[in-house]
Amino acid sequence: MPHDGCAMSTVGYAQDRRSSRIFMRVRVVVAGKNRHGRRFREACESIVINAHGGLVYSSEPLEIGVLLTVTNPFTQEEQECRIVYLGDDNGKGQRVGLEFVTPCPHFWGVEFAQPDWAERATQPTPSPASRQI
Repeated sequence: MPHDGCAMSTVGYAQDRRSSRIFMRVRVVVAGKNRHGRRFREACESIVINAHGGLVYSSEPLEIGVLLTVTNPFTQEEQECRIVYLGDDNGKGQRVGLEFVTPCPHFWGVEFAQPDWAERATQPTPSPASRQI
């Protein structure tokens, strides 16, 4: 529909999020190799968390697809994760989207309101032909 002389489109998503998101600051330690192949270990803070990963601030130069280890310093639990998003840099660092290699809802030390991540993990993914837009 036109708005101020411009046409706007609506984007539909075939699948909802796999788990509920919580906007919460949690201190974690992220370790791995940066874009230059140098090992690093950095104390970071989350912005958003869920059973499948989270969004953290980092000052390291990173690349999408790289595997990192995230440690919760309060529980000493470690999870391997993959970088799936890199946002703009701001005063706190670059926003980095992390996806756990294996879903781990208890990593963040909080109980999620709905255990929807478990329900989605057991449901078969519909084929592209059966999805309606």
